[in-house]
Amino acid sequence: MEPVTLILILFVAALVLFATEWLPIDVTALCLLSALLVLGLIQPKVAFASFGSDTVLTLASLFVLTRVLLRAGVIEWIGMTLTRRAKNPTALLRGLLGTVTGVSAFTSNTATTAVFLPVVAGASRRAGIPASRALMPLAFASILGGTITVIGTSTNLVMSGALPASGLAPLGFFELAWVGIPCAVIGLAYLFFVAPRLLPARDTELAEGVRAYLADLTVAPASPLIGQSLRESGLGRDYGLTVVAVRRAGSTDSSYGPGPDFVVQEGDTLTVEGHTERILAGKTALGVVSRSEEKLLALASAEVGAAGGAARPGDVRLVEAVVMPGSSLLGRTLRESQFRERYGASVLALHRRSRTLARAGTRPRSDMRADMIERLGRTRLQIGDVLLVQGSAARIDALGEHLVVLGDLTEQVRDLRRAPLALLLFVGAVLAGGLGFVPLAVAAVVAVALSVALRLITPEEAYRSIEWPILVLVACMLAFGTAFEATGAAKVLTTALSGVLEPLGPYGLLAALFAVTVALTQPMSNQAAALVMLPLAIGTATALGYDPRPFAIGITVAASNSFITPLEPSCMLVYGPGRYTFLDFVRVGAGLTFVTFVVAMLIIPRVWPF
Repeated sequence: MEPVTLILILFVAALVLFATEWLPIDVTALCLLSALLVLGLIQPKVAFASFGSDTVLTLASLFVLTRVLLRAGVIEWIGMTLTRRAKNPTALLRGLLGTVTGVSAFTSNTATTAVFLPVVAGASRRAGIPASRALMPLAFASILGGTITVIGTSTNLVMSGALPASGLAPLGFFELAWVGIPCAVIGLAYLFFVAPRLLPARDTELAEGVRAYLADLTVAPASPLIGQSLRESGLGRDYGLTVVAVRRAGSTDSSYGPGPDFVVQEGDTLTVEGHTERILAGKTALGVVSRSEEKLLALASAEVGAAGGAARPGDVRLVEAVVMPGSSLLGRTLRESQFRERYGASVLALHRRSRTLARAGTRPRSDMRADMIERLGRTRLQIGDVLLVQGSAARIDALGEHLVVLGDLTEQVRDLRRAPLALLLFVGAVLAGGLGFVPLAVAAVVAVALSVALRLITPEEAYRSIEWPILVLVACMLAFGTAFEATGAAKVLTTALSGVLEPLGPYGLLAALFAVTVALTQPMSNQAAALVMLPLAIGTATALGYDPRPFAIGITVAASNSFITPLEPSCMLVYGPGRYTFLDFVRVGAGLTFVTFVVAMLIIPRVWPF
């Protein structure tokens, strides 16, 4: 069988597998690469070279740098700053969406959506707007921002890396901004004024499946809370924390349900209620400390010091663990079981179904659905109780005999003291690569190396932050693109397409390629759709005598703007909390897709002439 025929068969098979996801996309890509090698359609040296390409290295580095920003709390700090300075809730909500668009131009839109999700939900609640009318715009705003720079989405980077194989220059850092910024501005106007009229007003449950805990936080000497009333502190407004009780320094009695005018003093111990990530964010930003955490850090220091090393905060892990049947802890209190002495770990809080039990003594509140809040040290553990446990990695691993760890929350811990350094490294890499001082891949790799060396992130966490399926997909599809061109299959297919599309003219060809790319991004990944369409677009444009660059730009914009279905990762994050239906995305996303299509059709031919 002729090589061209084999390539076309593999091309169709890959399209079917990408669309149906019968196999994971990275597995499909590996199978495709394996078939090319087995059939002799590409040499091993050429096939494997794509795994070490600039595109793959840049993608991997940006995944790590985004995690560094999240770990340092930079993105959360941006959201909290905007929340404090907004004049009214409606302006806050719109300001947040604009901020999300700007942030996602330089970071992963999925990570941006995840971080801003609780902030936007809180802002919509204060504005009297159902969260269902704010969460989908949040996801769409993060996607719109991705079209502004070459690092805005992995799709943009993939396209930039694939262009040189077709004889075109890679994308400039801000080249897409010519069309990306107008799409973002007009798209935001659509989200502000049109989308709320199309979205349903449904009750949402952002915290569904998320456990709320109570925690004791002591006000440290340098805390900005000192001298502020609870109303001024922003604990509820900015951090989503409710102060259940306050105990003055040196006192054994607590003040329950303090009012908004209660003034915080140094040494006060605040018993706050909230979700884990909110408690951690507030703890790092407000100058409050957990005495249990301090004791555990001291214990970890002693253990690590005895081994001849130096203790670091990263040596302590925070996990959720459930009490299982047969555990020796059942029916006993933490005090009776001598949990801290026996396991070298501390229980910060306990969640029991709809009841939250605090570490400090509190008493029932009428506004907590009659749930009892009991003293954790005196509570007899039951099957299914979830403990928030903190301890060294070795101690946590040893809990497996008595508890089952549900999840590791260590990476939710933010250290705002390192935020300036993390931001400096990220901005430095972007400027060095964007202004052409060094290749972007070099700037990103150096920034990652410095982040690990300066302990902004551990090597283990850096490796975990990389989305390996996307890297495998990109490397394999770059190799397939090389084989597609080398065997002449691209020329055969584009010659056939050019005969059909020639009567449409350049504008019609651009519109057709844009529409087909958008259609392909619904059943398959954005990167796969873009890589499939790129050689067809370039070959067809060349055959018809047009400059292929405007068509490559059109495909990049189309692939990055996936709004019609909730299959985009950012959309999946809000799909459940917003209680959306599939048709909700079709109703709102189709209009936004049309908006980006019109803007692209007006701007692309003027900036990149045919």
